[in-house]
Amino acid sequence: MSHHHFILHKPYGYLSQFIYELKRKKKLLGELHNFPVGTMAIGRLDEDSEGLLLLTTDGKMSEIIRSKKVDKEYYVQVDGIITLEAIEQLKNGVEIGFNGTKYTTKPCEAFIVNEIPNFGARGKKIRDERHGPTSWASITVNEGKFRQVRKMTAAVGFPTLRLVRVRIGKLLLNDLQAGEVLEVENFQLND
Repeated sequence: MSHHHFILHKPYGYLSQFIYELKRKKKLLGELHNFPVGTMAIGRLDEDSEGLLLLTTDGKMSEIIRSKKVDKEYYVQVDGIITLEAIEQLKNGVEIGFNGTKYTTKPCEAFIVNEIPNFGARGKKIRDERHGPTSWASITVNEGKFRQVRKMTAAVGFPTLRLVRVRIGKLLLNDLQAGEVLEVENFQLND
């Protein structure tokens, strides 16, 4: 059986799933493309997050990509001008809440992004300039606790306003526009 693999720029406001059983109407991935039966999202981006999302019909591929061997890089727009001290704290690991207990994140890569990324307008306005300055940082993790990157930036005093996944392994979001889907032969995660 041949499998199908897709690269998607998940827009803001969509759930990383195809079925939603609760009563409230939600936007689902199946509205973006005519995916084959059995397609699943590899990992998740929450409803408020955007960016690179891989989809496949191959469960083994999903396990490989979700493993700790594959880095995931996020660009985060934060409230305020993030400091080098906060970046160092992120790099070394910070304490966050997870499943009702305290958890210290693993050391990761992080740096300040000086040039404002051109991701286009988000589906919902973040806020306006009257509420103070914002800045961008890059955070690369290989673990994926629930809302981890958002909790990490909040733990160092800079709450996340916008979160965009830009890389999984060696796969980059590049110029893929929000809602755009590419079918690929396979995922080139390594060199």
